[in-house]
Amino acid sequence: MNDVAETGRIAREAARAASAPARAPAAARALRVAYLANRYPSVSHTFIRREITAVEATGEVEVLRYSLQRGGHADVHEADRAEAARTRVVLDRGAAALVLAALGSLARQPARFASALALAVRIGWGSDRGLLRHFGYFAQACRLEAMLREDGAEHLHAHFGTQAAAVAMLCRELGGVPYSLTIHGPLELELARLLSLGEKVARAAFVVAITDFCRSQIWRQSPAAHHAKVHVVGCGVDAAFLEAPPAGLSSERRLVFVGRLSEHKAPGLLVDAAARLRRDGLAFELVFVGDGELRPELEAAIAREGLQDCVRILGFSDEPAVRRWIAGARALVLPSFAEGLPVVLMEALALGRPVVATYIAGIPELVEPGRSGWLVPAGSLDSLTAALREVLDAPLERLEAMGRAGRARVQERHDAAKNGRRLAGLFISSARRRSAG
Repeated sequence: MNDVAETGRIAREAARAASAPARAPAAARALRVAYLANRYPSVSHTFIRREITAVEATGEVEVLRYSLQRGGHADVHEADRAEAARTRVVLDRGAAALVLAALGSLARQPARFASALALAVRIGWGSDRGLLRHFGYFAQACRLEAMLREDGAEHLHAHFGTQAAAVAMLCRELGGVPYSLTIHGPLELELARLLSLGEKVARAAFVVAITDFCRSQIWRQSPAAHHAKVHVVGCGVDAAFLEAPPAGLSSERRLVFVGRLSEHKAPGLLVDAAARLRRDGLAFELVFVGDGELRPELEAAIAREGLQDCVRILGFSDEPAVRRWIAGARALVLPSFAEGLPVVLMEALALGRPVVATYIAGIPELVEPGRSGWLVPAGSLDSLTAALREVLDAPLERLEAMGRAGRARVQERHDAAKNGRRLAGLFISSARRRSAG
């Protein structure tokens, strides 16, 4: 059977398994799947925690948590603190542990050691990170492979196509368990060639793309023979957002931004739009929920424009606080220059709040202009300002109708429990193919 036909057969089997809730015989043992991320848990990666919870809830998959480095700001959320206690960190014992793991791998399987080292050199040679960094990834793969054997892992799933994906691929080359990837974008897609994304996809058991757009960009980097192994499974929101009835809109003229204060989120453009609205005499409040490297610059711009009485930066907040800020706003605003599909848009729509976002990547797959929110060209200050003015002037009845439409779309496409069952189906299907030989 040729590669295209075989890949098609595999994809059809996976699709059948993923389309229905994963149900194994009562006596079956749960499949042990290791999840790997660069930093987990992290305040910006709550969607991974939700995904793990949903996959485990099927009862057919036991998830083992691994992180290459300690998570970022994991102490903000109570749930993340619990996850941190359950997560093994590859780099937690320093360079000495990596060296010992590499020596152990060399002694146990020298041929695989040499093959994996050659692979690390090849992908590092033309990368943006260089050879030295990839020697580090190789050493991390040696330690991770030993940890996975120790814990009895049967499959490895890495989030993002960057460092974690490289370590997962090298771990497999060392003789470790098969791996799969979830690709989000925008970074992995923008730097696909530098990251050897095509090779990571080719060697993976299967690949998850979070949107149709993301899948199309993965296809661009992969031969047609591997296209069928790429499945679209979106990120999701959980019962805290989906089951609580949306609160009614108040007359508060508040807009909220939730996210990292970084260049690709374009918070500076939002401050510029707020300055225009203020000069036009509109009354409003703009709240930034998040933190990041641009905070000093944004605070200086707020002071320069005299916006201190209507624009605030709160810093990082826990999930209940984020929900309260979104629920207390007329709309969530995210004027990003680059994205995959921001989970915070799903959260806002699930809470019955319309959104203002940009026509980029997978966002138009979620936000319907005029029905659940506004989409504006990325970088257009005029369009962003006009959309915000329309939000502030819109009757509450219109905003509530848009919120209901957005909530229905999220319930249909981004229920974490449903998507967790689909992922569990993919893991189980992959394991069955390996067992069948």
